[in-house]
Amino acid sequence: MNELLLIILAYLIGSIPTSVWVSKHFFDIDIRDYGSGNAGATNTYRVLGPKWGTIVMIADMVKGVVAVKLALLLPEYADSEVNLQNLQTLLGLAAVIGHIFPIWADFRGGKGVATSLGIFLYLAPIPMLITLLMFFVVVGITKYVSLGSVLASVMLPLLILFIPVNEKLGNKAIVFIISALLGTYIIYKHRANIQRLKNGTENKFYKK
Repeated sequence: MNELLLIILAYLIGSIPTSVWVSKHFFDIDIRDYGSGNAGATNTYRVLGPKWGTIVMIADMVKGVVAVKLALLLPEYADSEVNLQNLQTLLGLAAVIGHIFPIWADFRGGKGVATSLGIFLYLAPIPMLITLLMFFVVVGITKYVSLGSVLASVMLPLLILFIPVNEKLGNKAIVFIISALLGTYIIYKHRANIQRLKNGTENKFYKK
């Protein structure tokens, strides 16, 4: 029962529609009515600029970190690394589902990129930090947030294979599988962006 309550709480945390609230509070618009119509960091970069895109991205990442760390509220999991990791996995996935289908925003959310990054910032901090660095370098050079997101989705699972993850976690294979599955889903959600990149019609983020 306690586990179920935490999973629900993780979903509710993931459902916090950061980009929607930011766009409505500071710009009096709904971000979903502009750009790609997506309520995520990528569209925020594109419509509101890099400052607000970065703020939304960090906030959405924090949602993933907080969701995973909810497992620490159940002390009975402290003695079993495998059980702890399994619960953290469920909590992280619940947060990503919340981000994609947010109850606080009519179930119209983002693609789950930033929240997934937050999850792996805890589960695999070194691979995740390298991935984030690559993301910002790619976006800084090309101005395509979608390209950075797709490349990050590919790079993270590969880095997890070769770089140690959180030593407190017992099963590296699970972390790799989760990263690969989420990465595949994120790439799938960016299929239209990938096609526009091929055609040279993808929008760059808004520059102030």
